[in-house]
Amino acid sequence: MKLSIIGFLAITTTTSSAFTLTMGTGNSFGRVFRISTWGESHGGGVGVTLDGCPPRIPITRDEIQVDLDRRRPGQSRITTPRNEADAVEILSGLNPEDVTLGTPIGMLVRNKDQRSGDYLENDMSVAYRPSHADATYDAKYGVRAIAGGGRSSARETIGRVAAGAVARKILKMYNGIEVLAYVSKVQDIACENVNDDTFTMEDVDANIVRCPDQASAEKMLERIDEIRKSGNSIGGVVTCVARNVPAGLGAPVFDKLEADLAKACMSIPAAKGFESGDGFDGTLLTGIDHNDEFYIDPETGATRTRTNRSGGIQGGISNGENIVVHVAFKPTSTIAKAQNTVTRDGQEVELRGKGRHDPCVLPRAVPMVEAMVALTLVDALMCQQAQCELFSNEAPLEQKPNPMGSTAHRPGGPNERVSTADGPISLKVDEE
Repeated sequence: MKLSIIGFLAITTTTSSAFTLTMGTGNSFGRVFRISTWGESHGGGVGVTLDGCPPRIPITRDEIQVDLDRRRPGQSRITTPRNEADAVEILSGLNPEDVTLGTPIGMLVRNKDQRSGDYLENDMSVAYRPSHADATYDAKYGVRAIAGGGRSSARETIGRVAAGAVARKILKMYNGIEVLAYVSKVQDIACENVNDDTFTMEDVDANIVRCPDQASAEKMLERIDEIRKSGNSIGGVVTCVARNVPAGLGAPVFDKLEADLAKACMSIPAAKGFESGDGFDGTLLTGIDHNDEFYIDPETGATRTRTNRSGGIQGGISNGENIVVHVAFKPTSTIAKAQNTVTRDGQEVELRGKGRHDPCVLPRAVPMVEAMVALTLVDALMCQQAQCELFSNEAPLEQKPNPMGSTAHRPGGPNERVSTADGPISLKVDEE
């Protein structure tokens, strides 16, 4: 008897508890701290269900709204002029005192200023925008939300940013962890004089480009304006820094922290590249130049690194230094210049984008990257607590590894024992 794979899966999932078929449809992220986003760009609204949030976390609607205001359209002349307040409604998961209950948190933002006719009354209803998700969504589903791009629109990220605001609060409460991003490059114009240890959100938001280096921001703005006026678009890089992250987050082999961060950041619309630490630039160095040498902090006694080319992650596990990642964003697909494309029924045509869109996604991508990094870190933190900190390590101090990282402290201060080695310690290694 022939049996299709669908039939086999149906039988195994109904006749034996040993088999479970879990279908993933790409709308959920996280393992313990888990989000599911929903809604289309021109539908009634968009939102998120956040499950796994710890109870007793104080969080107000206003705290969440701060991040949504930084993401919303219509902020300046270099973002889409779509006029949306993006006012969040919290539907569940909080008590009247604005404290989390430990139950799913549902958040909704209603769409108010969608103009679906801009898509339905012209060739965009049948022609695919080059480099946009129009064609691939149609190839996958055989049907698509034409207006606004549906879930391929950056409007989907509202749910991520709302949940990311909750994650940001948890990180701050846990270890004073900060997650801040900024525009570090627009096309070939790179920012300079930004100290990853000290820049603030106020520094980032001081200009509409969201670059904390004012001189570089002015050059970036001039380039974006030039591109915008020509009906074209432009891309660049967002850098994100997470400070005060404790050592130990992330796990080998497939759940390395930088792998999880890469998946998180690459899931953002228009993201096309990811680097951790020195990334590709690190390939130009030799081992002696790239390695982050260890030392003992003379005040805390903790193990630290003198440099941070690893970007705060070694072997897929955080080492307690700043986590630094870079995310590359492509130019916006929808542009006002004529381009060759095809229609849904296979006709070659010329298409010119009309309506409202971002000439450069970077300023609005900043809170999106922050949100995805914060969500990843909270999930990794909760996984670490579940596996490695369920029971405290009761071993004597001398049998424990020296505390590691910028916020770690060795009980009693630095180890007073001094190494008597007259030269480098010989370490025999036999790795594959």
